Amino acid sequence: VFLEMVEAECQYLNGTERVRFVERYIYNREQLLHFDSDVGLYVGGTPLGEPQAKYWNSQPEILEQKRAEVDTFCRHNYQVFNPFVTERK
Repeated sequence: VFLEMVEAECQYLNGTERVRFVERYIYNREQLLHFDSDVGLYVGGTPLGEPQAKYWNSQPEILEQKRAEVDTFCRHNYQVFNPFVTERK
């Protein structure tokens, strides 16, 4: 059995003052590559992931979309879910 997974994560500091978006590509429990909004590029984690990272880094439209995820995905979802998380006690 083979497992392929993409995991997206938003890290918040002081609400939305400082936001970091990380997307990981995992195959059989091994992280092949990841995108980190602080770096702004894909980073290969294994020899298998390095060619894919290099290819995606050569595509300006892909990088533009991923860099925008801090606002379109993280900050947007913070505004949607924050009332439910902070008001539940």
